[in-house]
Amino acid sequence: MANSGSMSSTATHVEQLERVLLRRGVGALEADRHRCADCGRTPLTGEHVHVYGGGEERIVCALCRPGRREAPLATELVRHCEHGYTVRLTARAA
Repeated sequence: MANSGSMSSTATHVEQLERVLLRRGVGALEADRHRCADCGRTPLTGEHVHVYGGGEERIVCALCRPGRREAPLATELVRHCEHGYTVRLTARAA
């Protein structure tokens, strides 16, 4: 029965390592995502987002856009990550 405690301890260490690696991977994925400046939601592939200025460019999702009075600097289409960028410029306001 002494071995079952050792195996349990090994399984616990493996599970802890799996959790650490999972958290690290999720954190890296979240760091590469653009989020809406108003609601914090990650826009979906194919969705239009609106870019606003004011010192630093901010992205606003299509759901939050009606809540803003000012016109965006640009409207962009969210591309799939395999294109290299999650948000890619498709049209710029004059």
